[in-house]
Amino acid sequence: MNRILLVVITMLFCVGQVYAQSEKQQHTDKTLEIYRAVIEIPTVKGKGNVPKMAKYLASELNKAGIPNTDIHILPEGETASLIVRYAGQENSTKKPILFLGHMDVVEAYAKDWVRHPFKLTEDDVNFYARGTIDNKLGVTMLTSTFIRLKKQGFVPDRDLFLVFSGDEETDMVTTKKLAQHPMIANAEYALNSDAGGGDLSPNGKALAYLIQAAEKTYATFELTVTNKGGHSSRPRKDNAIYELMDALKNIQAHQFPVQSSPMTQEFFRITGQQLGGELGAAMVDFSKDPRNKSASDRISEEPSYVGTVRTTCITTMLRAGHAENALPQSATATVNCRIFPETRATEVEQTLKSVANNKNIKFEVLGDVTESPISELRNDVVDAVEEAVSQRYQNLNIIAYMESGGTDGMHFRKAGIPTWAISSIFMDPNEMYAHGLNERLPKKAFYDGLDHWTILIKKLTR
Repeated sequence: MNRILLVVITMLFCVGQVYAQSEKQQHTDKTLEIYRAVIEIPTVKGKGNVPKMAKYLASELNKAGIPNTDIHILPEGETASLIVRYAGQENSTKKPILFLGHMDVVEAYAKDWVRHPFKLTEDDVNFYARGTIDNKLGVTMLTSTFIRLKKQGFVPDRDLFLVFSGDEETDMVTTKKLAQHPMIANAEYALNSDAGGGDLSPNGKALAYLIQAAEKTYATFELTVTNKGGHSSRPRKDNAIYELMDALKNIQAHQFPVQSSPMTQEFFRITGQQLGGELGAAMVDFSKDPRNKSASDRISEEPSYVGTVRTTCITTMLRAGHAENALPQSATATVNCRIFPETRATEVEQTLKSVANNKNIKFEVLGDVTESPISELRNDVVDAVEEAVSQRYQNLNIIAYMESGGTDGMHFRKAGIPTWAISSIFMDPNEMYAHGLNERLPKKAFYDGLDHWTILIKKLTR
């Protein structure tokens, strides 16, 4: 009898193992299928393709069992946003959790790339295409996870919402409206797929896992010089282009003062200890004393970290003149600033005016400046992240950090919804080519991250 029971138990175990392997493979295949499909829809501004991607995702989620009544495509001009409700337990009084991502991508021109930017290609190490990282990976992983959980019959202890914007890379009109949408405005918090993740050293050593808990303020200024102009055969000492160039060179030479917070100091302390070497030592020194100029200067040499020690402003666009044989009647430059939290954009504007040292320059703020608060970490979210991360790397430090760039999260924080970005990606930050040529994602990061959101959601909602 005991032998028969042992045989039955062994057979059941084997069946369970086969099922688990089959389920894992199905999830892998579906995730790669979605990844390829969304990447090959060029969702750049001006092409009107975001609604097509939203419809595709809606169809996949509907086929998995989410009713059409819980799927909402919200048109917005040539773009759109998507809200999908995953129903939780009936009569639950717990507030919903939001899962953020954005469907649009930065423009990419095939003539500039080694590989076609809107075809998913690969070699032994990487996947290549626009959006492989920013942010079609996040959208894919969240969508495939919702499909997986639905097929498993999983019922969370509250409603969950996919919240995908359609113009995060440009105007953020959809983002601002989503953050105020009555369907999701009562959310307890939001988890963003568009930032955070694990840092690897160049040799593949896991350094830490980063939770994005704050973002620098995004502000763009236009600087314009005007002049009465004239014929190019009669040059004048006053010239709109030259005046603007002088001001921009002054701005280029200016370095905003070093700033820090307890969060950034802790980030540098732990990251520096893990990284080691000259840069790691500078990070540790900075964490002890942010006034250490040699430490902040060394950190500022690194593109991956320069934005974490001060406000930065950089000229990104120029336009000037109206004819090749005429003196310019105007010259305009776009200066983009990423402003340290708790510093007002108006203060930065006054600094730029002072540094430019030309009262004839007209300053104009483009768009609305969004200043968002820090989202203090909460234990249940950190515990869930630790469980997900430990499946790949043991005993790794979980660190809150400030994002130098901008994401949808800033608008949700401003709307009063605490937001943390917790991407599934582990990679060397110096290999990050988002927004650049030949954007790529390590294949290991893709495949190793397939369970990331499943573990998180089950941990947070059981």
